[in-house]
Amino acid sequence: MKFSLFVHMERLTPEDDQTRLYEEFIELCELADKSGFHAIWTGEHHGMNFTIAPNPFISLADLARRTQNVRLGTGTIVAPFWHPIKLAGEAAMCDQICGGRLDIGIARGAYSFEYERMLPGLDAWGAGQRLREMVPAIKGLWEGDYAHDGEFWQFPKTTSAPKPVQTPHPPVWVAARDPNSHDFAVANGCNVQVTPLWLGDDEVESLMGRFNDACTAHPEVDRPKIMLLRHTFVGEDEAEVAGGARDISRFYCYFGAWFKNERPISQGVIEPLTEEEMAALDMFSPDVMRKNNVVGTPDDVIARLKAYEALGYDEYSFWIDTGMSYERKRKSLQMFIDHVMPAFA
Repeated sequence: MKFSLFVHMERLTPEDDQTRLYEEFIELCELADKSGFHAIWTGEHHGMNFTIAPNPFISLADLARRTQNVRLGTGTIVAPFWHPIKLAGEAAMCDQICGGRLDIGIARGAYSFEYERMLPGLDAWGAGQRLREMVPAIKGLWEGDYAHDGEFWQFPKTTSAPKPVQTPHPPVWVAARDPNSHDFAVANGCNVQVTPLWLGDDEVESLMGRFNDACTAHPEVDRPKIMLLRHTFVGEDEAEVAGGARDISRFYCYFGAWFKNERPISQGVIEPLTEEEMAALDMFSPDVMRKNNVVGTPDDVIARLKAYEALGYDEYSFWIDTGMSYERKRKSLQMFIDHVMPAFA
């Protein structure tokens, strides 16, 4: 099982300097690159200081000049916010810049806050339909001389300019959750990215079951890869582990508030949650986050990841965004590098 780092700039308060946050983002990526990680993933979000990522290709092009070893992935592009010709061309240009190290992860998106601003009237169903139309379109554009007459996009014969370095194209990953999404990804020869978010290992097993069912339903397709994305924290002792669980709890309380899209937002920052409000969210409590996410001492984390490897996951992505301090994130990542990864060498 390979390891990757899933990372963004994240900003919970206006006091966090955005230039410093980008510098910290780069430093975490450089550490992963020199320490044996397989890939770095960063995503796309708009108008949200919670996750600052307006165009992952810009960040990945910068990382291409600062890293030597890792693959560089979009985790993920939000399909309905792009035109297929624009996405195919920008992805191919990024693949040129990074010397053929690009992976393309594509999703339908998650936040109604973004749908309302980027494509008013869009809902999750419509976003999913656009994703399903986008994937074959960009593959056709990379092949060249491709015309498209779909429900959402229509254009005459067109070729991606430039074309990607990788042939026939960069690996394409689809963020999947329900069985239909798994089936679509496998049927279209795409790898699969999954995350149980705040849920426990029952969901990890269920996601693998959905993927296996899709593979069984499409024996004509070579089995693609599947990546598991989880919030991860490695602590030196119980005190550090408890602190990591509290930070992840706070992250999910804010994630839930953004997802519900009901709370006032000013300057891209959501109105702060009170301690009482967060304490009332039992599903995101520190104890639940300790149990459900990969939070523990190195031995705890190794045992958890060995179980995921045994289930058949090809890649485990260390989701480092938690709202905790940069120093705590970096120490946790270094602990993972020094004490967890050697068990999988």
